[in-house]
Amino acid sequence: MNKADRKRLQKFLAPYRVANGKGFRLANCDPGDTRGLKSEQKGEAAELLARGVEWLAEEQEKLYAQDRWGVLLVFQAMDAAGKDSTIKHVMSGVNPQGVHVTSFKAPSSEELDHDFLWRSMKALPERGRIGIFNRSHYEEVLVVRVHQELLARQKLPARAVTKAIWKERCEDIAAVERYLARNGYLILKFFLNVSRDEQKKRFLERLDEREKNWKFEPGDVRERAHWDAYQAAYEDAIRRTAAPHAPWYVVPADAKWFTRLVVAGAIVDGMEGLDLKYPVVDAAVKAEFAECRKLLVGEKR
Repeated sequence: MNKADRKRLQKFLAPYRVANGKGFRLANCDPGDTRGLKSEQKGEAAELLARGVEWLAEEQEKLYAQDRWGVLLVFQAMDAAGKDSTIKHVMSGVNPQGVHVTSFKAPSSEELDHDFLWRSMKALPERGRIGIFNRSHYEEVLVVRVHQELLARQKLPARAVTKAIWKERCEDIAAVERYLARNGYLILKFFLNVSRDEQKKRFLERLDEREKNWKFEPGDVRERAHWDAYQAAYEDAIRRTAAPHAPWYVVPADAKWFTRLVVAGAIVDGMEGLDLKYPVVDAAVKAEFAECRKLLVGEKR
């Protein structure tokens, strides 16, 4: 990817990047925004996305070879916002051996016997690899906050369930992310911001189109009754945990083609900042290479 393409991708990022949560208001974020791009320009956006995906594949190889940085991509969203398809499209060109996707469902009995960050910390990527969290540790200040009966299942001692528990959990998450950043992790967090009307449209498509029936979960519709509570929880979580070393991208999600472009741009921008390079082979090893070359060239069948 050339500099011009990178700059084009980067220009879409600034309005959606939240590196300081002070004063952040989710109500000020338009789920339908496309930065002036029209639907008829989807082809142009797709071409730019393809070049971003190609560049990402090259950088991933350097990431793996250098074996110094770990990359953690966190995806959060309301149902039907397009997390799965965004991950699929943006990461389509990378080597599967260097990427691991973890989808966090309802916690198991084993997970409930540990602290709330335990299962996500177990899934962190190794150095040289990209880890993707499809939902994440943030569920503990989102769905658990909205459905506080879930908190009772976590076996916490009574004194640990304070009136400030959601603030405290956000503080704990922010502290862990700071710790990871100091230990060589690039952390990028994405909230795919879909509107309530667009979510309804996508749910109806899942009901009406036979090939999409498998995607539909009746419980997703019931969750719409808690829309405002979820919006408030997301706003508070983003406000309390956004930081330069672990920024949030609040990505408009009503137009999937634009969502993918912004996410790709953010990953390209973040990984470019790592200044990834292939390891340099020292003189002694190069001398050994020369001997190996002689052996190979002189080899008889």
